[in-house]
Amino acid sequence: MTAPAAPNTPHPFLSRIASWPAWLGCALIALIVIAPIISLAWHALGADISHWAHLIRHVLPVTAQNTLWLLLGVGVVVTLIGTASAWLVTAYAFTGRGILVWALLLPLAIPSYVMAFAYLDLMHPIGPVQNLIRELLGYSSPREFRLPDIRSLPGAVLLLGLVLYPYVYLSTRFMFMSQAASLLEAARTLGCSAAGAFWRVALPMARPGIAIGLALALLETLNDIGASEFLGVRTMTVAVYNTWVTRSDLGAAAQLALFMLLIVIGLVWLERRARQRQRFAITQRMRPMQPKRLRGWRAGVAFALGSLPVLLGFVAPAAYLVSASIKRVEQAGHISAAMWTSLWQTVLLASCATLVALLLGLLLAWQSRLNIHGQRSRLALACTRLGSLGYAIPGTILAIGLLTPMALFDQSLSWILQQPSLWVMGSMAALILAYTLRFLAISIGGIEAGLTRIPPSLEQASRLLGQTSSGTLRRVHLPLLKPALAASALLVFVDAMKELPATLLLRPMNVETLATRLYAEAARGTYEEGAIAALAIVLAGLLPVILLARTRLDIGLDVDSNRHRNSAPATRAATVTTTATTAPPSPKPAQPS
Repeated sequence: MTAPAAPNTPHPFLSRIASWPAWLGCALIALIVIAPIISLAWHALGADISHWAHLIRHVLPVTAQNTLWLLLGVGVVVTLIGTASAWLVTAYAFTGRGILVWALLLPLAIPSYVMAFAYLDLMHPIGPVQNLIRELLGYSSPREFRLPDIRSLPGAVLLLGLVLYPYVYLSTRFMFMSQAASLLEAARTLGCSAAGAFWRVALPMARPGIAIGLALALLETLNDIGASEFLGVRTMTVAVYNTWVTRSDLGAAAQLALFMLLIVIGLVWLERRARQRQRFAITQRMRPMQPKRLRGWRAGVAFALGSLPVLLGFVAPAAYLVSASIKRVEQAGHISAAMWTSLWQTVLLASCATLVALLLGLLLAWQSRLNIHGQRSRLALACTRLGSLGYAIPGTILAIGLLTPMALFDQSLSWILQQPSLWVMGSMAALILAYTLRFLAISIGGIEAGLTRIPPSLEQASRLLGQTSSGTLRRVHLPLLKPALAASALLVFVDAMKELPATLLLRPMNVETLATRLYAEAARGTYEEGAIAALAIVLAGLLPVILLARTRLDIGLDVDSNRHRNSAPATRAATVTTTATTAPPSPKPAQPS
């Protein structure tokens, strides 16, 4: 009886040589990602020192103060609404609770600039809301009665808070549902009231989740440009945009952007520190907390309180956009050709960026998965973490940092081809590159989450059967990664459609996306013209929210069914910023969110 032939397994040295192109590709991707940061620092530190004096004297006092108050205000609002709503639907059972669990996610579908766009018309002194209030109170003129102007810092805090609180809600609800009922029962046994058990036990254990959601909400606040400008709040992001576009002063804009980058680093550090603590806060084997049943008027009050953020953060602006869009179509009789062109260009840009981000994310995630002599490659992990930095960088900063690298590339290519042209900066390639770098972390996080659910034994069996690493990827990984790839593609596509800051700075003269068209219509005060574009953006934004609700991973329903897993919250935000830091990755669910 003859022994079976040994599998045709390549020699480790030959495997290393064959994998060098992949390593070089990973290193090149990481270099492209950090190039904007290097360029930004170069321009900021090399600019005329008089710029610093001008910024410190005339720009930073106002913009830094407004940005600080905006961050503090939004932080308070999202923490209060997110934590309270998470505790409400976790600790209590009442009629309509199942609806609220997923409905509280709906404000994620509305970008901040769309929210501001809608409320500017809704809350106008002669708008529908104030007209209705005056009619009920018996007033006939705005001179007799008018609400405080929404175009203010408090207005910006409220609107951004209503849009961004789901970040805190998602991560905090997961933490609440991961707590053992025995801990709360022990607190009650020791004499704590229900409120005391919440303040002394439940809330302290949920602090890591609150900090993660808060850091994400503040990063989004810092990235915002449309809502702040619409509402008349001069933040640092708005100052960077105006300094470059209005004054054409790249050095001063880079200096402001570098100052913002320091704030971003602080927020990322906060998120990373909270995530490290979170690993020790989740108990694996426990009896989950059972919600307390509310009946009668208490159930009605609970549902009303839980519905308020949904009504203000989604229903009201969405209803306005639908009404304004219908009115505009009835007046014009059709949707303008310019709007169809904007829709086509938006879909084209988002599709190209999605395809590139998926390919690069797959390469980085796959290389970090490979084992060499049983040890994970530090180089691959470093490249993966660097490739994920773009999501933490506001779009305005990323765009300013990309200007010089793209200009150098255009000059080099023109010299090689002996044909002067703006090959990148004068085409859609600039926006595709910016979108790819901005949302590459979503692709990496989603694919890594899918790879963690593939048992290593499948890879080992494939290698024993003679398959190379690329063959294993093609025949084993890719078929099993289809759900994660589809979810990642959806998230990247929708985020690219909604991106405004980078698009404003990098778009060619003949390119108009839905976001920039909405921005232009709002600047002109023609709200009905922009309502169709805003509605299209909101409808696209609903897709990932539906994905979150269908998978049920982000809201911890696996805990409800006593199927505990060693996983972090599967929210899009938590997955993305985990990859955007240098903290070791924690196990993630199969699909990103």
